Amino acid sequence: MARYTGPNCRLCRREGIKLFLKGERCYSQKCSIETRSQNPPGVIGRRRRRKLNSYGQQLREKQKVRRIYGILEKQFRKYFKMASTRKGVTGTLLLQIIETRLDNVVFRAGFAASRKAARQLVCHGHIAVNSNKVDIPSYLIKIGDTFEVIGKSLNNAFVNEALENRQSRGLPSWIQLDIKKKKVVFNAFPERSDLQQDIQEHLIVELYSK
Repeated sequence: MARYTGPNCRLCRREGIKLFLKGERCYSQKCSIETRSQNPPGVIGRRRRRKLNSYGQQLREKQKVRRIYGILEKQFRKYFKMASTRKGVTGTLLLQIIETRLDNVVFRAGFAASRKAARQLVCHGHIAVNSNKVDIPSYLIKIGDTFEVIGKSLNNAFVNEALENRQSRGLPSWIQLDIKKKKVVFNAFPERSDLQQDIQEHLIVELYSK
């Protein structure tokens, strides 16, 4: 599957905000967005940012969300179609569906320092959902499902370190964690107020509704 393999900090600088793609580095002074936020990547980045038209704003917002969650365009469009067929606010439903991806909830629970690391943890078969091993990062968790770390990762130093750092920043209210067993219960879909506030999902809805 094709994925971006270049510098992650370049993506943050392109969007002008922290996308939290590099784990703990993003919370430290080493984060490039702290010192180079006014300098987007590339030669054009040295000039002043051009004012975007409405289509440009919609496209950038879609790209930003895709990059935050590490989702390809085909998958992202699939999630939008799912959201548009359900009752409720399409933009909020879209974010809720994306939040139920297995790689995302593993990251939210604190088992990995970033979504990229969580995706690797899932792909290598270290996560079980309802006691069954699942190695598909895009697997969608349902309310009431449990997932846990299995195998060698139970005593993995990187998992333990990520879990400690996540505990210091708190856990989402819709996740119930048993830190000793490294087991999590997915209690509910997150409310919009619980999710990233600088996402303007209505722009994505406008883009795909054309």
